[in-house]
Amino acid sequence: MTTEFTLTTERIDDFPLLLATLQRLDLPAILDRHLTRHGLQQGLSWGRIATIWLAHILSQGDHRKLPVQAWVRQAGATILRITGLTELTEWDFTDDRLAIVLRRLSQPAAWAAIETELGRNILRVYQLTPERVRLDATTISGNHAGGADSVFQFGHSKDDPTLRQVKVMVATLDPLGLPLVTEVVAGNQADDPLYVPAVDRVLQIIDGFGLLFVGDCKMSALAIRAHIHQLQQHYLCPLAQTGTTAQELPEWVEAANQDAAILQAVYIENQQGERKLLAEGYVFERTIQAEIAPVPAATHAADLTPDPAPTMAEWTEQVFVVRAESYRQSLLAGLDGRLQRATAKLLALTPPPARGKRQIQDEVALVNAAAAILTTHDVAEFLTYTYERREKRTTKYIGRGRGNPERPKREIVTVRYQMLTVLPQEAAIAAHQKTLGWRAYVSDTPAGQLSLEQAVLTYRDEWIIERGFHRLKGVPLALAPLFVKNDDQVVGLTNLLSIAVRMLTLLEFAVRRQLKQNQETLTGLIANNPKKGIDNPTTERLLKAFDEISLTLMHLPDRIIRHVTPLTALQTRILALLGLSVAIYTRLAEN
Repeated sequence: MTTEFTLTTERIDDFPLLLATLQRLDLPAILDRHLTRHGLQQGLSWGRIATIWLAHILSQGDHRKLPVQAWVRQAGATILRITGLTELTEWDFTDDRLAIVLRRLSQPAAWAAIETELGRNILRVYQLTPERVRLDATTISGNHAGGADSVFQFGHSKDDPTLRQVKVMVATLDPLGLPLVTEVVAGNQADDPLYVPAVDRVLQIIDGFGLLFVGDCKMSALAIRAHIHQLQQHYLCPLAQTGTTAQELPEWVEAANQDAAILQAVYIENQQGERKLLAEGYVFERTIQAEIAPVPAATHAADLTPDPAPTMAEWTEQVFVVRAESYRQSLLAGLDGRLQRATAKLLALTPPPARGKRQIQDEVALVNAAAAILTTHDVAEFLTYTYERREKRTTKYIGRGRGNPERPKREIVTVRYQMLTVLPQEAAIAAHQKTLGWRAYVSDTPAGQLSLEQAVLTYRDEWIIERGFHRLKGVPLALAPLFVKNDDQVVGLTNLLSIAVRMLTLLEFAVRRQLKQNQETLTGLIANNPKKGIDNPTTERLLKAFDEISLTLMHLPDRIIRHVTPLTALQTRILALLGLSVAIYTRLAEN
């Protein structure tokens, strides 16, 4: 007797791992507490929908709304078993439903509350001790129509200045690069006004004093530094090369060049164990004064009491005058290249007379052309040139016919200018080279808590926040290009994907911390070298190890038989390092 059956297969890969981790952070409940739901709404809550969608985005590397419904249809059995839900329908994941989720996530008050609760939960679950927070902004460009009130605007961009963009302000926890705060604003908004709100929101997540905020030169505005100091926190940032700093920095650099003994060298060790000069510099202290606006108090609308006047605050800050060696070498190479190119172009102004070689016959034209070259290459102070007027006299007979001794003649004088030499001004070049590579950093952290070496190494970790930007805008989240156009959808999707960046960061941190504590390495993560053990795997490599895991369902007349691809030793070990049980996979096969 032949028994008929139906066989279906679901690719589950890393989805159970991702969904289990999101539930471990209590993300569905956090979202449900802050995303409003209509009283007559049926089906899954917004928190459940957003969590399952987020796991799909991380697993599939696709933030589009359209494929989610079909994916839920084929992965329904897996989702039900992992989440413990009693029912699940694909209609909870239609394009319209997901658009509502993004609209809810775009509301500033709701998103701020979600970030605050989620941030506190992450710190508790992963037992993190915050010491430093790094702030920076990035832009996301796209072919969008924009408009006067749109978040898509033209602005300064490192991506493509011909496209409209949105700006994302991010505060991350060092040394993880874990996003704590994100804010999406119009692409033409300046960075400066974004720092104070970001700092205030971070302090709603992290309690205590003495936190070090690290930012770029746009954070060095006196009002921002005063605000951080008033909150009894600390700052570290380079000074912008504007205002009084542009006048003071040459004096600070001259002091270093006059007395090399005051310089402290900072070294790093490469993978070969060789010490390499990273930077050198010196530090001094100065007193800063700034007006600090009082924190506004909640008052009744009829209260006509005038606001309290700003107070004058005074504090001491360290100034680190630092010359980064790699930056200096880059500037030296750039200067040398400009000198060579300018020299070649100056000599090429006056080529030897030949067919097709245009000659300069006017002295003013030669001087103007030379000045343009020197200005273009920014070497007017470092190169001088000499030239001469050359004349060629030719005698010709007047009129037609053969020449004879009595025939009248005339003399034709052809004038051309010849560039003779281009000479480098060695003294000026040497003096300029001594000024290259210097920057000034400031911090109100006491000298006993932040040395010059610590300041240099701390700021040098700027790549940590940039790595999060790469994940957000590139693989695996691919926010750029944006497949949504309405402002609320853009803001909501960016906020949702910032949670995904948190997930990628936490998975990587948890595994690396456990490997370091156990003094072990993982093998099998590198495809072309499977025997090589590494102790710093990326999340992308860890999730890649869970490819090709499937759930097979055999539908018989009287029962359903389930089978999950057996986990490898590597997959089992990764789950253990993450503090997860293999049961998140094996229970999918329970019949």
